[in-house]
Amino acid sequence: MKSTVALLAATLLSGCVTTQERPAVEGPVGIGQTAYVDGPRVHPLRVVEDSRCPMNARCVWAGRVVVRAAVVTGLKTRTMDLMLGEPMRVADGMLTLVSVTPDRMAGTQPTKREDYHFVFEFSGGL
Repeated sequence: MKSTVALLAATLLSGCVTTQERPAVEGPVGIGQTAYVDGPRVHPLRVVEDSRCPMNARCVWAGRVVVRAAVVTGLKTRTMDLMLGEPMRVADGMLTLVSVTPDRMAGTQPTKREDYHFVFEFSGGL
């Protein structure tokens, strides 16, 4: 019971801690970082799917990458699943996940969460 109360107290108090948010950047960003893409800010949360064909293999299907991200436009934040190369309507434009690194390679370990980097592009807008 004491550990449950302590955990609850720590959880409630953690909301009081102020942390400095990392600045948004335009270039490739990792999970937990924020990309500024000509208006929206995109914060990748996790890789939902990475079924890309390894670079050193032949595949019947190219596969896909789906990244769950928090997309901030003005005062609104929306969680979206962005698929590599597929534009998605955001505010008054289109947001696209344009690249994901590293490439997959057959015979290697799965990509670690911290090794992924993403580039986003926004077209349209005012």
